[in-house]
Amino acid sequence: MIMENKFNIRPARADEAGLVLEFIKKLAAYEKCADEVVADEATVYQSLFVERSAEVLFAEEDGEVIGFALFFHNFSTFVGRKGLYLEDLFIVPEKRGKGYGKALLKHLAQLAVERNCGRMEWICLDWNKPALKVYRSIGAIPMDEWTVQRLDETELKRFAEAERSDSQT
Repeated sequence: MIMENKFNIRPARADEAGLVLEFIKKLAAYEKCADEVVADEATVYQSLFVERSAEVLFAEEDGEVIGFALFFHNFSTFVGRKGLYLEDLFIVPEKRGKGYGKALLKHLAQLAVERNCGRMEWICLDWNKPALKVYRSIGAIPMDEWTVQRLDETELKRFAEAERSDSQT
């Protein structure tokens, strides 16, 4: 139920790395983990616009950026094709409930189909009931039997070094 305002979804431009970082920080604040953001504008620029590790879409209402989605391709061995992995989706609080988040999801789904992706996946915090409601409404299925596993940068380096040492003995 997007309002009659002019709504647009467009790719982020290289000169908007700072705006991407701003939205990453807004999302982190919403998720109660603002202190975990260590990225800076230079890192965002390098990762998105030089290395092209991920892509960003901005949602605009009347020319004002009101949300973003950051995504990249992964690969499913079971499906045998790439997938679209949605890392971040955020709509500013005052614009929620108008269908903008769902419109971004639909745009991403269309992009995934155009790119011959076998699936689209993302993670949602279990306390984010409004988002979970939207995801159920579009047919997303929770993967209750799976848990996310992570090695942060410190543990990643520690493990990589331990493996190197172990393999040399």
